[in-house]
Amino acid sequence: MKYVSTRARTEEAREYTSAEVIKRGLAPDGGLFVPTSIPQLTPERLDAIAEMSYPARAAAVLGLFLTDYTSGELLHAAEEAYGAERFETVLTAGTPAPVHTVGQTEVLELWHGPTSAFKDMALQIMPRLLSLALEKTGETRDALILVATSGDTGKAALAGYADVPRVKIQVFYPANGVSRIQKKQMATQTGENVNVTAIRGNFDDAQNGVKRIFSDPEVASALDGRGVFLSSANSINWGRLVPQIVYYVSAYCDLVRAGRVKRGEPIDVTVPTGNFGNIFACCLAKRMGLPIGRMLCASNQNNVLTDFINTGVYDRRRTFYQTVSPSMDILISSNLERLLWLVAGPERCRTYMEQLAKNGFYRVDEDVHAAIRQEFSAYFCDEALTRATVRKYYETYQYLCDTHTAVALSAAEQHRSKSEDDKNPMLVASTASPYKFSPAVLEALGEEAPTDGFEALRALQKRTGVPAPERLLALEHLDDRFTQVIPPDEMKASVLAFG
Repeated sequence: MKYVSTRARTEEAREYTSAEVIKRGLAPDGGLFVPTSIPQLTPERLDAIAEMSYPARAAAVLGLFLTDYTSGELLHAAEEAYGAERFETVLTAGTPAPVHTVGQTEVLELWHGPTSAFKDMALQIMPRLLSLALEKTGETRDALILVATSGDTGKAALAGYADVPRVKIQVFYPANGVSRIQKKQMATQTGENVNVTAIRGNFDDAQNGVKRIFSDPEVASALDGRGVFLSSANSINWGRLVPQIVYYVSAYCDLVRAGRVKRGEPIDVTVPTGNFGNIFACCLAKRMGLPIGRMLCASNQNNVLTDFINTGVYDRRRTFYQTVSPSMDILISSNLERLLWLVAGPERCRTYMEQLAKNGFYRVDEDVHAAIRQEFSAYFCDEALTRATVRKYYETYQYLCDTHTAVALSAAEQHRSKSEDDKNPMLVASTASPYKFSPAVLEALGEEAPTDGFEALRALQKRTGVPAPERLLALEHLDDRFTQVIPPDEMKASVLAFG
């Protein structure tokens, strides 16, 4: 399997191996790496995968894309990443990503890992893939991982890369754009190779700053002189995105094995979406042949993706809202570029990205919009509806969900109300523990939330009787290591000082 940049001109597109794209993260021209073809999951192959453990399923799916890795390497990496010491549900449910029936919905819980967020599903295996990539490409320099985070990616990447040999990691997050628990998770991170810095701005400021650093020749030259190169752990890195395909394949297999879905029967999938990586992984699973009908893109009040899918116009020139679902507070959804490449082709994709950078918006061609609408539906959920959905699912089904999952559950309900003829089973991706956002969840349940995040965590546990993750409870007594707050224009200097 070979990869190209989404922005490469067709006649001059250089092809890369999977190890090269995982090592690089971002393409040299600023584009994202995409596979030149999409491997297929035949019914026979899917039947075989259904009989495997989750690590074996991961190795089988990853092996279709990462063809310069051996099956043994991938299985060993997956067994280390998805063991019971990292995901407690391996012991209780036999899988790191269990599916629960909640009312009319199948809920895929992706937050049982070390940081209580779905990012663990990729960021526990990605460091192992990167270490192998350094060996496979003969790389003599060390890697400096740059991460912009809206909350969950940062901690998951820090946990995955802490003290990994030949790797440093620097995380930037919006100082007032993450929850108290998320901030504490990052500020207390251990490891000699980690650095965490808050910025005065929002997630898009952090993400744009990281992208500028990646394309800055002065930074590249200075780091190269020290034997260091830049890479990424955000979902712009293919090594971060491709493991996310696995849990959609695994969830379908589990539903079939449990008799909740007939073999070959299509399911619809709803994903709470900010940067478009999680739902694009679902799209790739569908393109591989997994029986998926419609994909529902669920947004919060920052509904730039809802507007795009419904109108064909992507316009980031809008009010930015800080919401109770902060991991989705994003106006520039980087992974949408991969979908545009897939649907519109490289030439038009590059043009759209140039228009976004220059004008702050673009309109896709009618045939591109029609093709996207054939597969995707889009809904959004404002603050009041998010809280109401949290409360509804707790009171009606005794299911406690976080605010991001509530956005997805609401989108699934909105879709059902408008699509009475659509009888496909619905799978909803649940992306975080409710205890990562305890104040907002408490308020949704009609309780006055303490201002301190840890008091709110204990109050939510007392109110519901649902056990809080031990790793989150333990954070309260840890000392903060990282307290620096800088303006976005100082990010470059911060990277050069750390790297």
